[in-house]
Amino acid sequence: MTFKRIKASIRWLVDSWMVIVFFIAFFLLWELSIDWFSIPRYILPKPSTILVNASADLPRLIDYTYITGLETILGYVTAIVIAIPLGLAITFSSILRRTIYPFFVSIEMTPKIAFAPLFISWLGFGLLPKVIIVFLVCFFPIVLNAILAFGSLSDELDRFSKTTGASILKIFIKIRIPSALPQCFVGFKYAAINATVGATIAEFIGSDQGLGFYIQIQTGNMRTDLAFAGIFLLTIMGLLLFGIVTFVERALIPWHISQRR
Repeated sequence: MTFKRIKASIRWLVDSWMVIVFFIAFFLLWELSIDWFSIPRYILPKPSTILVNASADLPRLIDYTYITGLETILGYVTAIVIAIPLGLAITFSSILRRTIYPFFVSIEMTPKIAFAPLFISWLGFGLLPKVIIVFLVCFFPIVLNAILAFGSLSDELDRFSKTTGASILKIFIKIRIPSALPQCFVGFKYAAINATVGATIAEFIGSDQGLGFYIQIQTGNMRTDLAFAGIFLLTIMGLLLFGIVTFVERALIPWHISQRR
């Protein structure tokens, strides 16, 4: 067991170094290509220029990152809190499965960003309409995967569990929830990828603060260096959220084949 852990740690270090080296090579090539191909700075600035100019505007970037991060987290967490119980209810209710489930599928096919101008016109430029857009972007992938997850327990395993004399509650906690978690995390991770996208586009459409607003303003001022700084911060924010979800997934379902690989 100890040897396996050491081997896994070594493999993780090797993989990590490969990622780090790749990103260093990517940004180094980007830096050198600007001079090699004489690319105008207002079209594509150097990474070093982005870093220096972003440092000069750091207080505003921090404030806007906090605002976009707050919108993202509130919308994402609210989507999880509402989607999981609702997905569970739809799974075990034939009435809800025949009514609400087709409705959710229909709404999922509709671009949620199309609702952003409506929410902003109804609720103004504040925090709430952005949180609602993030919620909509995250809610439907989570609830649809939750319905699939809680309904995926095989009939054979369900009948076998009942023959052991276990109560319905115990079967639910010990068998149904663990078997549903891998599919639920598919929805969680998909929503985590889209959460910052929803917040940013909502800020594009109508806002006076946030990274989406910042990128839009800097692009209009031909400050592509600062616009890239905002894009990098959005990327880091999305990676952090995805990383947190992945960490929780590894902690809760270390036995699943996706984690053992």
